[in-house]
Amino acid sequence: MSGKSTIKKNGSIFSPFKALKFLFKKPHTLRFPFEQKEASPRWRGFHLNDWDKCTGCGNCADICPNKAITMVKVPEIEAKPGRKNERPQIDYGRCCYCGLCVDICPTGSLRLARDYIHIDHGTKSFTLLAKDEKTDKEHFVSKENYSLFNASLAHRMSNNEGFVSDLEYSLFEPERVPMPQVPAEERKLSFIEQVIGYSREEAKKEASRCLECGLCEEACPAHLKISDYIRAIYEDKPVDALKKIYEDNPIPSICGRICMKPCEDVCSIGVRGEPLAIRWLKRYAADVVEDYVSALNIKPGKPTGKRVAVIGAGPAGLSVAYFLRLKGHDVTVFDSLPGGGGMMRIGPPPYRLPVESIDKDVNYIASLGVEFRFNTTIGKDVLFEDLLRDYDAVFLGIGTTVSRSTRVKNADKAMLALDFLKNNKIGKGVKIGREVIVIGGGNVAMDVARESIRLQHIQYPGEKTVTKTVSLEDWDEMPATKEEIEEAKEEGVVFNPAWGPKEIRIDEEGNIKGLQCVKVKSVFDEQGRFHPTFYEDKEMFLEGDMVIEAIGQAPDFSFIPDEMMKKLEFTPRRKVKVDENGQTSIPKVFAGGDIVNLNLNAITAIADAKVAAEGIDKLLSSK
Repeated sequence: MSGKSTIKKNGSIFSPFKALKFLFKKPHTLRFPFEQKEASPRWRGFHLNDWDKCTGCGNCADICPNKAITMVKVPEIEAKPGRKNERPQIDYGRCCYCGLCVDICPTGSLRLARDYIHIDHGTKSFTLLAKDEKTDKEHFVSKENYSLFNASLAHRMSNNEGFVSDLEYSLFEPERVPMPQVPAEERKLSFIEQVIGYSREEAKKEASRCLECGLCEEACPAHLKISDYIRAIYEDKPVDALKKIYEDNPIPSICGRICMKPCEDVCSIGVRGEPLAIRWLKRYAADVVEDYVSALNIKPGKPTGKRVAVIGAGPAGLSVAYFLRLKGHDVTVFDSLPGGGGMMRIGPPPYRLPVESIDKDVNYIASLGVEFRFNTTIGKDVLFEDLLRDYDAVFLGIGTTVSRSTRVKNADKAMLALDFLKNNKIGKGVKIGREVIVIGGGNVAMDVARESIRLQHIQYPGEKTVTKTVSLEDWDEMPATKEEIEEAKEEGVVFNPAWGPKEIRIDEEGNIKGLQCVKVKSVFDEQGRFHPTFYEDKEMFLEGDMVIEAIGQAPDFSFIPDEMMKKLEFTPRRKVKVDENGQTSIPKVFAGGDIVNLNLNAITAIADAKVAAEGIDKLLSSK
């Protein structure tokens, strides 16, 4: 360009005077709040948050590019596993209304209203605790700032949709990567493991769904660092993932198959989509790393010279042995079974939990220097009193190893669930009937029924067979997981819910003919206590040639001398009473697992073991 300016002339010098014609016309202005004008349907204005839906996961704060969102504790909200008492507070001096917070919100509780006008001279009034006024006008904003907001604005914000979350455009994947499984028609023919497992690509893709909100870690009884090991899997570092798991859980191969996964129940993605497959990702890390010893390189602690006896090689016993060994104590585990795992070894059938997967966890714990004495029954091969004399502490992880019986007429003709499962998994096997009746509605009953189906196909190929269940509970009360019930249905198990056993019918030669049942009126009383009642005039007869009772298990304390047993205190629910260190009322004796807690699962047993290990170490360190 030259040094002279170039001016483009349009029209004459009188052109500006044309504007005079608008002098007496009414201007098109918005005289808020005296006149109101609707914004476009998807306009992004102030935030609204439904506190009932919001879990306080904090994903909105994490994604905000301007750090305009802060999670603030709200005292009137009760914090619990899977739900924090924090809610997002927005600084509108920083907010650019991009809507990323809405698109990342897994519960869909957060949205942007169409209202965007706020008039005030106080700078603090631009930091607001988002609240959906539809549910609580008083807490639309924080109490100290509420008066700064125009009342008509607050009213209008509750009556427009604005910018809302749409799963189709969300910043997370609501659907999980399907787990490859053997089809029902094929798997029921044998004991092949049902779940095939994720491939490397599938595991990475599923791990990429994690929002790292940490709600799962609070819900996990053992508080595993789930976000950390999921990220390691996403980064294709399975060894790092397994190391992170081993900080809190020394039996990942077992838990990766049979964990009751309370973590998944609170996964924020699961509110509107499918929860992250946390259990399957743990299994992936445990399976893909073949040699734990060289990969993990975990070393025992400096020797302390203290000795601890652990009775029971189940999840609680294995875990306490591992944690104590890391602290340098010598640990000996006693178990009457030929291998480790406790109830896990004899309970869950091979199609759910193969023995090889159990041994992988047990062998690694043994590699750290933990001594295992299998085929050793306390009270018979070794006296309990001798353990108290020879060891500095004793841990009880005996589980519930005695099957309960209905004690109905001719109940002695029935087979007990644990005997059935044990004989089939690590024994000589059981001759199955052609018409099997399983009494019970829990997970053990499902294991028995599904195992019966497989045995029938193996022992009577091509013949007509049937397996039925009878349970006091109706469909909505049945204690078995939905997953177990649905898979049993797929395999052909016939259910008879809300029927109770009355009598096992036998013929003149003592052979089982079937089960006489009576209709259940209610299972629990008004206080929620187990107290079944029946319609005495409503009965039915189920034909069958074999009955298996699976109505629950109880612990066996027969190895403890009577005088010492009198000192052992129990809770009102007949659980062994322990203090905050996991110690029982008997000095030097600690306990955990199914004899202590009501959850009756492996991950809670691990949590008990972590507490007891700390308690035992504290006791031994004080000596």
